[in-house]
Amino acid sequence: MVKQTIEEKKTGPKRFGFLLLPNFSLIAFSSAIEPLRMANWVTGDECYETLLISHDGEAVASSFGVQTLVDCSLNDMPTLDALFVCGASPVARTGNEAVIGWLRKQRHANIALGGIGTGSYLLACAGLLNNYRATIHWWDIASLKEDFPNTQVTNNLFEIDGNRYTCSGGTAAMDMMLFLIGKEHGMDLAASISEQFVYERMRTSEEQQRIPLKARIGASQPKLIEAVTLMEMNIEEPLSTDDLAHHVGVSRRHLERLFKKHLQTVPSKYYLDLRLEQARQLLRQSDKTILQVGLACGFSSASYFSTAYRNHYGITPREERKRDVESNPDSEPVMLGRSSYVAS
Repeated sequence: MVKQTIEEKKTGPKRFGFLLLPNFSLIAFSSAIEPLRMANWVTGDECYETLLISHDGEAVASSFGVQTLVDCSLNDMPTLDALFVCGASPVARTGNEAVIGWLRKQRHANIALGGIGTGSYLLACAGLLNNYRATIHWWDIASLKEDFPNTQVTNNLFEIDGNRYTCSGGTAAMDMMLFLIGKEHGMDLAASISEQFVYERMRTSEEQQRIPLKARIGASQPKLIEAVTLMEMNIEEPLSTDDLAHHVGVSRRHLERLFKKHLQTVPSKYYLDLRLEQARQLLRQSDKTILQVGLACGFSSASYFSTAYRNHYGITPREERKRDVESNPDSEPVMLGRSSYVAS
């Protein structure tokens, strides 16, 4: 039976349940649940109540073998505002038929449903992500797209689409929870929680997972991987295509063929995209001036940087920073020490 402290909820704090599946990712689960606890601590109020759930009410082992006690089984679960499925790592394609069947019955329930990491796959199996935007860990993106064509699969860190909340797992679970907390209680609280965890910045749902190049093209192209690694290590002082070819031990023409065949671009364009991506992150995250950002990303002048940025993103660096501030009017770019604590 469910304990008295978690009886049916009518009013009070938001109640979030976490359905732990065998071999669930411990880091993703912790990243999701800890911001809720910290929200209560920072405010001195009970903003959230958390409930741990397993299929049968028994303890569940994480992927690292840590046994986690739960509060109840699915059959004894009280009313929740949201239920998050914490999936196995890697995704378990069998053994969760009963859970999927139970989830399928929640199609019309008045509850938000979330997937943390590979939990998104189970939601999709239950038909709960049809015609929704959703994401999953990069390792399983191709499978989710192939197996569930009616789901709009993205490469984003997390997706909030109506009452469907999905994230890619790992620390992205914290970004998703900070977003939900900010939406409910304001970004000052979310920023204070971020600071408590020494979490340098809160990433947005628009930011994409970084899929390792080896995962995209396989390990059979070591020269290409080496060239991209050199690019990533030399953002502030870019290497020429000839220098890259020399360092990896191939001709310039051969290197260009590798980029064209496997990445559908030329080395100089790929390199420029990397530098502009780094610049966009700095514009959103740091207090550096636009000129300092440009120089840090290998652009010799502010005008050159502004032109390249506008050609790539459709807006200038100044407009990018202005838009970021306007979208988050309560704070400047979220860095440690930026926001004040919410008074308890």
